[in-house]
Amino acid sequence: MTSPILRPRRSVLYMPGANARAMEKAKTLDVDALILDLEDSVSPDSKADARDRVCAAARSGDYGYRELVIRTNGIDTEWHGDDLAAAAKAGPDGILVPKVNSADEVRQIEAAMVAAGAPESTRIWAMIETPTAIRQVHEIAAASDRLAVLVMGTNDLVAEIHASHVPGRAPLMTALSQALMGAAEAGKAILDGVYNDVKNAEGFDAECEQGREFGFDGKTIIHPSQIDPTNRIFAPSPEAIEYAREVIAAFEAATAAGKGVVTVNGRMIENLHVRDAERILAFSQAISAR
Repeated sequence: MTSPILRPRRSVLYMPGANARAMEKAKTLDVDALILDLEDSVSPDSKADARDRVCAAARSGDYGYRELVIRTNGIDTEWHGDDLAAAAKAGPDGILVPKVNSADEVRQIEAAMVAAGAPESTRIWAMIETPTAIRQVHEIAAASDRLAVLVMGTNDLVAEIHASHVPGRAPLMTALSQALMGAAEAGKAILDGVYNDVKNAEGFDAECEQGREFGFDGKTIIHPSQIDPTNRIFAPSPEAIEYAREVIAAFEAATAAGKGVVTVNGRMIENLHVRDAERILAFSQAISAR
């Protein structure tokens, strides 16, 4: 079994829990993970029916290799308690909670999951989407071993700071960087936020490239047309895989020969480069094993 970080989460698609047709179609999509949504995509009068539907989906075993995550309504809503209890009993791979603002809230979520009988395999996913969460992201990420993934809620962050959605995301640079550092420090996976303009393929590709360069493990997406680009961009390229193999082979050969300096294509190689090469190969193998 791969580690929580090495588990492929390149493409993580939000699916509206009230839409039976979309839930059925999701079984055929080449996506790494599905977030079955009870929050933004579901109207108040459909919350209960959607809850029953997504919990049945989580129990069904019909989604193959795809990681299944249920997104509850927020902690401060009237639906959260019922959502969390029902999701815990259904035993999905993860439960995503919106607007997690503190380590205490993570521990409260964990306690409620345990009380509801959630299996050990059901992990906590936390949305980071407020200035308060950004300020406390290191504590949130480290609050529980059960917390596996941080998910950036970039739409809410932009709204909270009264910024604008612009190419390059300059208004969010500080927040994204802080969240990435918090996830890295705690050894947790972290997913980039959604891209809203579904028809702008060039802009979407550019934001995926930016997210990958930043260090995100994958991207949350809102339309099936965004699956192939995220799968491609967040996977190691053939060139990266070949270079990783060369680095490992050169380092092993130099070590066996008692050499203190290793170079590959004119670049000096250190232990950290070997560790990164090993991670690239392990991630590539995890994708192939889906």
